[in-house]
Amino acid sequence: MGRRIDDSSPDRHLTLIRGIYYYRRRVPGSVAARDPRAPIVKQSLLTTDLVVARAKRDLLEKADGELWASLVVGGDVDAARTKYDAAVKRVEALGFTFHTAKEIASEPLDAILKRIETLLVPSNQQGTVASAVLGSVDEPKVTFSKAFQIYRSQIAADQLRDKSEAQRRKWQQQKQSAINYFIEINEDKLIDDITRADALKLYNFWLGRIAPEKGEATHTATAGNRIIADLRIIYGRYYTHIGKKERENPFADLGYVEKKKSRPPFTAAWIRNKILVKGALAGMNDEARGVVLALIETGARPSEICNLLPEHIHANAEIPYIEITAVDEGEGKREIKTESSRRLIPLIGVAIDVFKKHPNGFPRYRHKETHMSNTLNKYFKNNGLFPTDKHKIYSFRHAFEDRMKEAGLDAELRRSLMGHTIDRPKYGEGGSLKWRHAELSKIELSYDNLII
Repeated sequence: MGRRIDDSSPDRHLTLIRGIYYYRRRVPGSVAARDPRAPIVKQSLLTTDLVVARAKRDLLEKADGELWASLVVGGDVDAARTKYDAAVKRVEALGFTFHTAKEIASEPLDAILKRIETLLVPSNQQGTVASAVLGSVDEPKVTFSKAFQIYRSQIAADQLRDKSEAQRRKWQQQKQSAINYFIEINEDKLIDDITRADALKLYNFWLGRIAPEKGEATHTATAGNRIIADLRIIYGRYYTHIGKKERENPFADLGYVEKKKSRPPFTAAWIRNKILVKGALAGMNDEARGVVLALIETGARPSEICNLLPEHIHANAEIPYIEITAVDEGEGKREIKTESSRRLIPLIGVAIDVFKKHPNGFPRYRHKETHMSNTLNKYFKNNGLFPTDKHKIYSFRHAFEDRMKEAGLDAELRRSLMGHTIDRPKYGEGGSLKWRHAELSKIELSYDNLII
């Protein structure tokens, strides 16, 4: 998607598409019938630099104005078009990337002479063109918040392409939070002026939250590392984007030691005797209850279950199963965590009945995985369904893996069903669905039909 710039701004008729500037202008209705480009003139300016784009825009704007004026008064159309074509060629010849005067001074002599030769062409004697070619215009000053906008709209646009609206919103909020912390501590400085001292101020601020001299920590090392990593990436990717990859990153090599923590699993006995019994989940709505029961016998991530589409549910197949996969378009558009997350999970036990009852999945929670997790965790906590305060809904996934281990399922099969990476080249499909179903059936838990 392109970003149209307000016509009332100095950047009129400029559109930014994936980092490249385009000249885009509506053909006046009075000449639309005589201009084959109607209704819209759109031409790539073949530059990522705003200064050069403005210079090229000025030439095209003037050429279009003269062409349309000639068409309005019924002048010599062929002569007008010849003049227009010559102007377009001048724009195409203006193929210089913007540099500051200091950078131009370090160019090879023949490159500098070529810039000067361009200015000797009378039609190019315009202030903006001369400024762009010779670098006499100052390099645009960009604040850190503005650099983030550029990162989001141009640099990381392809990274966001396959995400759902909810995933894009989460990505944006996380990165924006990092920028906000920096601004709160250091102000919204020009990105060129950010120093190691600024980065250390942020680092020490978070250190006080993670490892305070007195009292308990209010935040984890993981949270602090995420903030610093996002700032490091935004800063580094921005300078790589503008051709200054070698610039020293003030956020480099900063971080906190993380202690590995794993959610404790539910035991099979706890699931069977406390959860898969009549009344335990009666206070939940049908879809929330269905999600919980599906998690128990699939080991899937909560987000994978709540975002299943009808076409990914095959509860009535000869071997019932669900598909965990990315969705490339439509309302269900969503990327998955990793390529290894793409998998088929045979259904066993209570999961079969759940998906027969919910053949369309769980639309109430689709693209709302955070809301769903909060709802489930709150219910379990309030109803004493967690063995300890360290248990969370995600503990069902750990329990599923432990149950497979205890039943002696093949290690590679376990990784495949969990969506974990298998550290070897992939051969075949990892066993037939029928075989995987038979193996998984070894961990099936008994349940009361009334709970569904």
